[in-house]
Amino acid sequence: MNKQRTKRGILAAVLSIGALGATLVSAPAVAATEPVPGFPAPTEHTQKAYSPTDDFTSRWTRADAKQLKAMSDPDAASRENSMPTEYTMPTVPQDFPDMSNEEVWVWDTWPLTDADANQYSVGGQEIIFSLVADRDLGFDERHQYARIGYFYRPAGVPADERPKDGGWTYGGEVFDEGVTGKIFEDKSYSHQTQWSGSARVDKNGEIKLFFTDVAFYRDKDGKDIKPYDPRIALSVGHVHANKKGVKFTGFDKVTELLQADGKYYQTAEQNSFFNFRDPFTFEDPAHPGETFMVFEGNTAQKRDAAKCDADDLGYNKGETNGETVAEVNKSGATYQIGNVGLARAKNKELTEWEFLPPILSANCVTDQTERPQIYMQDGKYYLFTISHRSTFAAGIDGPEGVYGFVGNGIRSDYQPLNRGSGLALGSPSNLNFAGSSEFRV
Repeated sequence: MNKQRTKRGILAAVLSIGALGATLVSAPAVAATEPVPGFPAPTEHTQKAYSPTDDFTSRWTRADAKQLKAMSDPDAASRENSMPTEYTMPTVPQDFPDMSNEEVWVWDTWPLTDADANQYSVGGQEIIFSLVADRDLGFDERHQYARIGYFYRPAGVPADERPKDGGWTYGGEVFDEGVTGKIFEDKSYSHQTQWSGSARVDKNGEIKLFFTDVAFYRDKDGKDIKPYDPRIALSVGHVHANKKGVKFTGFDKVTELLQADGKYYQTAEQNSFFNFRDPFTFEDPAHPGETFMVFEGNTAQKRDAAKCDADDLGYNKGETNGETVAEVNKSGATYQIGNVGLARAKNKELTEWEFLPPILSANCVTDQTERPQIYMQDGKYYLFTISHRSTFAAGIDGPEGVYGFVGNGIRSDYQPLNRGSGLALGSPSNLNFAGSSEFRV
């Protein structure tokens, strides 16, 4: 096995946005010094580090998120990108090469890494994992039937010598049918699916695959009989690779690690539409011998009784931007209470975990903080997550994209990147038009 040239740090941060991949190539600037006229200043964040076990949660506030609209060009015409080009990914053309040769839908993707997030090649092969689904399914329907698949390609080939589709070969699904459904006590599920996670390999070729194991319970008309059941899980296998290809053995058992607790992380009883998924594990040099996990969650409040407070709004003294706490709570913004969760491993096998308080909340900002990951560079901790234009709260608008925050430790008073907005890299968007007006060429 060989380490790829990519080292731990922001330069290595690769997250997928739906079917789009975004590579973050530099550490973006932080908050602007002067607020935009007509918009509030972003909340002041110190980046101060706390102990991972402290009861402190940083907030991505409404004042922060309103910087997204503040940086949007109000004169951008229809089908033009209104966001700054330096924070916008290239438009993906309709004829973008299909890496699976039209075998499967492909979306969320993550590489094989070690405990420090160094990317590895094995036996001369690069390996990535992706969510895949049958192409006969509708594009939105794929989420209910997702499986974890894998791709491989020869390592060490210059980018300009690879085929347009990147040179990837689809290796198939990781799990045999039925393996991931065994952890559910109620096996009357209508659909059993696998969602995103992360994969780490040791020098002996053992892979620990962390993922979200999900069961849906729906009738023939697609209506929920009871809420869906997502659980963070682990499966262990081995990789075998040579110049002919890549195969896995193992991955025949699943260990349940975590279910939402209702104290820090919202449960189905509190909200049948809750989010709990996307485990990413890492080690922190500041805490030798300990392994941590970040994941997507929602703040543990009952859906119909959820409230936001002045700290969630985050306006500086004397500023309101025309909003009061009462008005925001009446606006429907309380349905969007996403957070980034934290857990700590209790054993070296990484089969036992304990919840810690969330490290970031986005109450009354957005409902989804997907695929969170932490990278470290030059003494700073960079937290990245994905959010969607459709999941922003009432009164907030921003592009589909990767959002980033910087602090001095795993648990920090995180400062949103780029003019205090949090936007690291977004899909081309025009905020002058309704959210359905996302465009493509």
